[in-house]
Amino acid sequence: MRDSVMNERARPGLDWLVARPIAHRGLHDLAAGVIENSISAAEAAIAGRFGIECDVQLSADGQAMVFHDFVLDRLTGATGSVAAQKADALAAITLKGSEDRIPTLSAFLDRIAGRVPLIIEIKSRFNGDLALTRRAAEIVAGYAGQPIVFKSFDPEVVTALREIAPAIPRGIVAMNEYAYGDYDRLDKARKHALANLLHFNESRPDFLSWKVTDLESAAPYLCRNALGMPLMSWTVRTPEEREQAARHADQMVFEGFHP
Repeated sequence: MRDSVMNERARPGLDWLVARPIAHRGLHDLAAGVIENSISAAEAAIAGRFGIECDVQLSADGQAMVFHDFVLDRLTGATGSVAAQKADALAAITLKGSEDRIPTLSAFLDRIAGRVPLIIEIKSRFNGDLALTRRAAEIVAGYAGQPIVFKSFDPEVVTALREIAPAIPRGIVAMNEYAYGDYDRLDKARKHALANLLHFNESRPDFLSWKVTDLESAAPYLCRNALGMPLMSWTVRTPEEREQAARHADQMVFEGFHP
């Protein structure tokens, strides 16, 4: 994706957000023992001068942990809910196929130290619980490095961030069909509202991150072309998806290859 095309669409003040490709959960490589959302994946992304996208979950004692899943089973030798374990116990768990352990958000930020842009996705069960949002904002408030943004699939999280962390840019992650298991608890009307950004007046996002195969849709098109909002695309894995991202978005969140 050409820098000139990307920067042409970037809103003033957020051009850095789409200036370089963004490594999805860091530049991970399972075969090489570099696991998603690990310190090693972050260091690999930094070495490639890529932005880093990471996910945060809440521990039982209210700490923000860098981990994608709600349960430990897929990525570690442990089982059960992330939210049922205290931060010290989680930080002692080794990620499968590596020597890395689950990092706290504080430790993750300390290692990145502002060397590349960081996009923090706040995971949500869409239940109105803002404890993770508040804790992540508290940690980021003490981060010396910049630049950094928050994003979430949950518009209530993004809306809350307007007051909790007004100085930090915030974005909505979205798609056209909410068919994944994580969204089974949402009714048809709520899924429709998410897919069409019907929460826009409340959430007022600064940028969008849209599913790459859904980019040719009214909501991302209008936000990018009529409102000038930066638009990133997730998750780009194939040459075809990379071409879609180049045509319809300002930048890609990628994995599985080196741009």
